[in-house]
Amino acid sequence: MILTIYLIAITLISFLLFAIDKRKAIKHAYRIPESALLLTAFLGGAFGSWMSMQLFHHKTQKTKFRILVPLAMVWTIGVVIWLVY
Repeated sequence: MILTIYLIAITLISFLLFAIDKRKAIKHAYRIPESALLLTAFLGGAFGSWMSMQLFHHKTQKTKFRILVPLAMVWTIGVVIWLVY
């Protein structure tokens, strides 16, 4: 139960961070560091990161994000399987 709540929370946080960063990019405002965006992905928010990338067309052209976000998804699935079993 705690794992489920954590994953939902970190997924929402990651989704929102990407959305906020996209809005800031449009407004030429101070941006969220890429390292923070990727950290939330690897802490379990990869699905939120990926959904936000697709929905807002944000960071989709950056090779680093095109490789690391799907890798974070695999990592998250692996960690969840390891924790559950």
